Amino acid sequence: MMDMSFMDFLPLMLSLMATGVLGGLLAGLLGVGGGIVIVPVLYFVFQTLGMDSVGAMSLATGTSLATIVPTSISSIRSHHAKGNVDWDLIKNWWPWLLVGVVLGGLLISVYKSSIFILLFAIIAGFVSVRMLLETKPNTIDLPVKWIQKSVASVIGFLSVMIGIGGGTLGVPVLSKFSFVTHRAVGTAAAFGLIIALPGALMMLILGGSPEGSPVGTYGAISLPSLLAIIPLTVLFAPVGVSLAQRLNPATLKKVFAAVLLVTSIRMFTQGLGV
Repeated sequence: MMDMSFMDFLPLMLSLMATGVLGGLLAGLLGVGGGIVIVPVLYFVFQTLGMDSVGAMSLATGTSLATIVPTSISSIRSHHAKGNVDWDLIKNWWPWLLVGVVLGGLLISVYKSSIFILLFAIIAGFVSVRMLLETKPNTIDLPVKWIQKSVASVIGFLSVMIGIGGGTLGVPVLSKFSFVTHRAVGTAAAFGLIIALPGALMMLILGGSPEGSPVGTYGAISLPSLLAIIPLTVLFAPVGVSLAQRLNPATLKKVFAAVLLVTSIRMFTQGLGV
C-alpha cells in the first residue's frame, strides 16, 4: 500500500465526496445505479495513484459494491414508503439473483483480468446508447418462471462482476416486463442490496489487495473511499427519489448518457491495451 501526504489526500477525498453526491442522486433519480458512476471514477482515480488498470478495476469494483449496500437500503426505504417495490417479485427472484452473484463474485474475487474492464465498458456503452436513443419499449408480460430465474441469475452475475447494483440492468429488464418506471426503479433498488452485500463480502474476504493499493485498503475494498462516498450517497439517494416523483429527467439522462459513453469508450481502449 502506498503512503499519501495530506495535500494528495485532500483533493482525492473531495473528488470522492462529489462522486458520492452524484452517485446517490442518480441512483434515486434515474434508476441507473450509483455503481455505474462510482466504478469509472474510482477506476481512474486509483490509476492516478500509481495502480495499473487491472488492479484499479478490481479495487474499484469491490469498493463500489460496498458503497451500494447502505445506498440501496436508503433507496429501498424511500421507494417502499411510496409503494414502488414489488415484494412478490423480490420473493421469487432473490434466490436466483444470489446464485448469479455468488458465481460472479467468486470469479471477480480470484481472477484479475482486463476482461472485467472490457465488460464494464461494454455494459456502460449499452446503457448510454439505450438512454440516448430511448423510446417507449415494447413491453411483454412476465415470462414463465424458468425464464425469470435465468434473467435474475444473469443480472446478478453480470452486475457483481463490474461493481454495479440492480438498477443498471434491472430497470430496463423490468420496464420490458411492463413495470412502470417508478416501480421498476424501486424494485431494482432491492436487487442492489441482494447483489452488493454478498459481493462486497466476497471481495473483502476472498479478494486480495491489488499491488499498489492506497493506504486503508482491506481485501479489494478501499476504506477511505467508503468513508468519503457512503454518507453522501445515503443522504442524496432519497433526494433523487423525491426529484424523480416531480421532475422529467429526460434532459439530465441525455447529458449523463453522453458522458457515460465517452467514459465507456476510454475504458474499452484501456482494456484492450490501446
